[in-house]
Amino acid sequence: MLIEKLAAGVVQVQTPIGPRYVMPSFRQRVYLLWMFRNFPILPHAVLNGRQQRMIDRMCSEQRFASMAYADGMDEAPVIGTVERRPPIAADQLPSRHSLTSDSRSLPAEVRQRS
Repeated sequence: MLIEKLAAGVVQVQTPIGPRYVMPSFRQRVYLLWMFRNFPILPHAVLNGRQQRMIDRMCSEQRFASMAYADGMDEAPVIGTVERRPPIAADQLPSRHSLTSDSRSLPAEVRQRS
């Protein structure tokens, strides 16, 4: 199986619209085999900067193809899966509540009890 992944392996990239498959070069496949040596699925956020740039470059240089529509891709072994989640915009983050006057007086009340 390792030889098959090295010879013709693909990388699965999870996107919001579904899985896409990228065919890396031989050199990239060697590095990807090392990268996925312990875990078959890695979130994009846990990759180091070099790995993130390589995945981003592969995704931008190559055409994505869905496994169902790609010719002959159904037999290609998957080296690993990268989970790519869209970045959360600042307006989508939950807002933080400011401190109220009751919570500011809490330390004074605690001091009075002791």
